[in-house]
Amino acid sequence: MVKIGLIGGSGLEKLNIFTNISELNIQTAYGSPSSSFFTGTIGQCEVFILSRHGRDHSIPPTQVNNRANIAALKELGCQYIFATTACGSLREEIGRGHMVVADQFIDFTRLRINTFYDKFESGNIVHTAMADPFSEKLRVMLINGCKELEIPFHPVGTIVTIEGPRFSTRAESKMFRLMGADVINMSVAPEASLAMEAGIPYAAVALSTDYDCWKLDEEPVTWEDVLKVFNENVKHVTGLLVHVLTNFKA
Repeated sequence: MVKIGLIGGSGLEKLNIFTNISELNIQTAYGSPSSSFFTGTIGQCEVFILSRHGRDHSIPPTQVNNRANIAALKELGCQYIFATTACGSLREEIGRGHMVVADQFIDFTRLRINTFYDKFESGNIVHTAMADPFSEKLRVMLINGCKELEIPFHPVGTIVTIEGPRFSTRAESKMFRLMGADVINMSVAPEASLAMEAGIPYAAVALSTDYDCWKLDEEPVTWEDVLKVFNENVKHVTGLLVHVLTNFKA
């Protein structure tokens, strides 16, 4: 049976999709993960679900212990990781409710620990290749799932991860567009970096909820806007993941 980790706040753990349901608490050398893990079986997959910001969304982006989250999934034996995230669109064509299957990231965080190698021991120098940070195998599964479920989606996209918890200024939003970013969020880049270092294939699907603040013909994004659109479309996120996991082939 394939072991798969799911990271996100999609509400997947609240759905009755598992068999053999249990809950696990894990401690790592890097501290406690963001939450306990709900685990169960979907198809031929043993799935471990982690709430990135805690079950009550009490952990701000900067304080998420990404190292503990990824280390715990590795200790659990996860062979693949899927992540979900809400994001702001930096492109007119990426509308609210659209999915983006990211293929690149720009890490614009400043305060996160985004590596397991904070010191080199006994000459073990590690500089992880990160040219293609997302697993193409997992991306294809997400892309095919969106097609089969007829969910509006974009098969590629560069996601810029900012420190948060504040949203961007208009100048920053315009700068990210000029840098080539397509969507913006506060979580994916450190996770993807750490998963690569841990040797676990990782892919992220982003749900567009707003247009950040670069569009002058719209009001700037608010947290209430993000929640409203995300809650209206969360069924597409969870449906996509269930579909992919049900049909997962290692």
